[in-house]
Amino acid sequence: MLVRNILEAKGAVLYTVHPDALLSECVITMADEDVGSLVVMDGAKLVGIVTFREVIRVLARRQKELRQGPTPAVAELKVRDVMATDPICATLDTELHDLRALMIKHHQRYLPVMDNDVLAGVVSFHDVAKSVYEQQLFENKMLKAYIRDWPEESATP
Repeated sequence: MLVRNILEAKGAVLYTVHPDALLSECVITMADEDVGSLVVMDGAKLVGIVTFREVIRVLARRQKELRQGPTPAVAELKVRDVMATDPICATLDTELHDLRALMIKHHQRYLPVMDNDVLAGVVSFHDVAKSVYEQQLFENKMLKAYIRDWPEESATP
């Protein structure tokens, strides 16, 4: 199975944000749309990704800073202040096995998918797990059908 197959099953909805957008708006979008990441685009160029991990990290950092005195409000932060730059990407032709290895090796739950220099989508660890689950269900169904139709053995050799 290829990444392109996962994206076809998932659908083509993409959530992107500009680096100068407010982080607070990103959090609202992520909550409203029930997504764990937003791809950061400067025009047509991929420049980063914001995931719930970056949001949690900035909140934790700000909480620690508050103990030492006043700091700018989190609502004033821009995406460029917290985004992960130069994210690891997959391609449409990345094999599922290689995708899982890439996500595990780099400890990434969300990977942008590029078609040359064009953003084709984002795959999440959930998307990968769902694809594997559905593939295994299909294979099990086919194996059971095959076994059920197994021809009778004749008594004579």
